[in-house]
Amino acid sequence: MASNMNISELRTANKMMSSLLIHPGEMIKDEIIARGITQKELAQQMGVSYTVFNEILNGKRPVTTEYALLLEAALGTDANIWLGLQADYNMQQMKKDNSFMKRLDKIRRIAAVF
Repeated sequence: MASNMNISELRTANKMMSSLLIHPGEMIKDEIIARGITQKELAQQMGVSYTVFNEILNGKRPVTTEYALLLEAALGTDANIWLGLQADYNMQQMKKDNSFMKRLDKIRRIAAVF
C-alpha cells in the first residue's frame, strides 16, 4: 500500500501518532491472564495493596520503578520493559495536550533565536 503513496504522504503518515494509547497496566493484565493467576494473588505475592495494584492495571496510576521491580521479581519480566512502556505512554499523553505542545513550540521558537 505504501507504494501508492507519494513521498509527502509518507512523511505525513510517519509523523502521525496513534490515537489509541495503551497503558502498561493493560499489558500487565494480559500477562496475568496468560499465567492463569488472579490480580489479588499477584498483589499478595508482591506484598502490595490490591486496590493500588488494581488502579495501576486499570490505568489510573502509573507503573513506578518500585512496581516495575516487584513485577520483575514476581513474573520474571525485565523491569525496564514496564518502565519503558510507561515512559512511552506518558510521552504520548503529553503530546496530546495541546496547551503543553503550544508551550513547547513557544520555547523552541525562543531557543532558535539563540
